Amino acid sequence: MTSSSSPRIAGIVSRGASAVIDLLVVSVALAAVYVGWVLVRLGFSPRAFSFPAPSVVFSTLGFFLIATVYLTGCWAVSGRTVGAVIMGVEVVDRGWGRVRPVIALLRALACVVFPIGLAWVVVDSQRRSAQDILLGTRVVYDRA
Repeated sequence: MTSSSSPRIAGIVSRGASAVIDLLVVSVALAAVYVGWVLVRLGFSPRAFSFPAPSVVFSTLGFFLIATVYLTGCWAVSGRTVGAVIMGVEVVDRGWGRVRPVIALLRALACVVFPIGLAWVVVDSQRRSAQDILLGTRVVYDRA
């Protein structure tokens, strides 16, 4: 970033790749929760143990909860998820600063519930997703 200009806004490729990486992180976390659940069941009832079959409701709610907590925490603390660090982008507020925790939570919920909103980046002249427009955030190339 040059000292006289704003950070460059990230496009669909960087944001999409970051989202795919974050999807993998959340999937690994969900798998870890399942393994933990299996180990707890095994510990309490080793003789009658069988692998549990997670329901669609458990999997869906678990995914939404883990994804929301992960995104909220990352954006509120550093503006970067694992995918964002790898792709060199970060989420910032209107003043190019750190996103407040409430905005991070609302953005995370919007991204988890309406992920297709990312596609608006392609048609918006300022490269904003639907979530960015709604909450006043931006995804910019990392200043570091």
